[in-house]
Amino acid sequence: MSTPKIREAARAIVLDEADRVLLLRYDEGDGVFWATPGGALDPGEDHQTATRRELAEELGVTDVKLGPEVATRSKEHLIYGETTRQIERYFIVRIPARHVDPARATQTDDILAWEWWTLADLRATGQVVYPVGLTELIDSFLANGAPASPFAFTG
Repeated sequence: MSTPKIREAARAIVLDEADRVLLLRYDEGDGVFWATPGGALDPGEDHQTATRRELAEELGVTDVKLGPEVATRSKEHLIYGETTRQIERYFIVRIPARHVDPARATQTDDILAWEWWTLADLRATGQVVYPVGLTELIDSFLANGAPASPFAFTG
């Protein structure tokens, strides 16, 4: 058994002025799912820089002020047919909904849809949403602020 390739990634939990979360819809080899914006770090890039770049590429937003790092996730899955362990760091980002303009996105990376979700809708959905535990993390953040150390997603 070979050791999987490591891929560092940065992701944003984007909240608007009504505390809705922005999720992106994908249809990949293992099915349709919703996920937070973000992606792999470019060579020499840190997680904060990668998060800002990904938000510009996927959402068409620039000049983003990052909030705290609130979570991490390590997950093994196929990327371009290769088993990869993706290690993600999640940052809170507050953006007014009107500033998100997918028409200005420069790299949509097979994104099928952009949608703002209320936490009630997220709790009630039967659709697949990654990372597992996102709703609970947002609930905790809104009630208590950033955790003392990043929460570790398991799914």
